[in-house]
Amino acid sequence: MNTRKYEACYIVDPALTDADVQKIADHFKDVVEKNGGTVESAKKWEKRELAYPIGDYTDGNYVLMDFECDSQVPKEVSRLMRISDDIIRHRIFSKDDSDGEPSEITEEE
Repeated sequence: MNTRKYEACYIVDPALTDADVQKIADHFKDVVEKNGGTVESAKKWEKRELAYPIGDYTDGNYVLMDFECDSQVPKEVSRLMRISDDIIRHRIFSKDDSDGEPSEITEEE
């Protein structure tokens, strides 16, 4: 299995409690691990004001997860984040690109 390093940053509904945000972070960590990946870290940042409104949201709970897995796992994580009502916005980046700059994972990859 050829693995790569990824970074997922996602914004969770600000109305949720810290315990609920931690459950969501643990859920996505479990998704990675059940699909053969390893999670290096999954950290909840604090609630922050958004740079611009997203829908009706002006702030959100940020979560950052660093993980290593094969190329299909980020697509599944992204799919699950897209259908979750608790995730306002998410991005997953590959950290292994040759130019050293992270690149965003898209459905076409």
